[in-house]
Amino acid sequence: MLTLENVSVNYGAIEALNGISLHIEQGEVVTLIGANGAGKTTTLRTITGLLEPKSGAVKFEGKLTNGIAAHKLVALGMAMSPEGRGVFANLSVRENLEMGAYLRNDKKGIADDMERGFAMFPRLKEREQQKAGTLSGGEQQMLAMVRALMSRPRLLLLDEPSLGLAPLVVHTIFEAIEEIRSNGTTILLVEQNANAALHHSDRAYVLETGRIVMEGNSKELAANPKVKEAYLGE
Repeated sequence: MLTLENVSVNYGAIEALNGISLHIEQGEVVTLIGANGAGKTTTLRTITGLLEPKSGAVKFEGKLTNGIAAHKLVALGMAMSPEGRGVFANLSVRENLEMGAYLRNDKKGIADDMERGFAMFPRLKEREQQKAGTLSGGEQQMLAMVRALMSRPRLLLLDEPSLGLAPLVVHTIFEAIEEIRSNGTTILLVEQNANAALHHSDRAYVLETGRIVMEGNSKELAANPKVKEAYLGE
């Protein structure tokens, strides 16, 4: 579904990604783990058209997407729930979700998807008319995820969905990731909570200073002594 072939990205003179290659098959949950500054968010921003690679190719469902604007990639079937959530603070929960569906005009489908999101996160239903800026961090994260789903993406990119959240809310977020996958959506997950990320994914890539240094089955990587020491605190 998605391939990166030898992708390099610079911020000015600073090399943020150095020739990374990865692939995601349809129906998989794949996670990127790594320390702060390893290049995880840069990878997502490059995939979603917010950054232009210096070299290399990004392909979505076989189509080269280098240079295609972010909003056009949403129309092709890709959506991101960004780090920091990025909710529209002055709009209500419902209005935020309507923004997620801005490319659609199937009113019944939009209403059905909204109700599906409310069923996944009942707290959003309770706060449907509340301004998003007044929600808790966990509620904003739930809103950002459902808003991304409102475009009916085939590939959902999640950037640090559990960052700064209480353990109980983190559990709810990862349960939702399992539900989203079970509904057929492919997921690329960037997550500092490496333990949870490896537990809830099929495969993983380990990024260090803009390079992929390890990849493989998530269970095997979770058992790898180097990964345990560096990322799992064991």
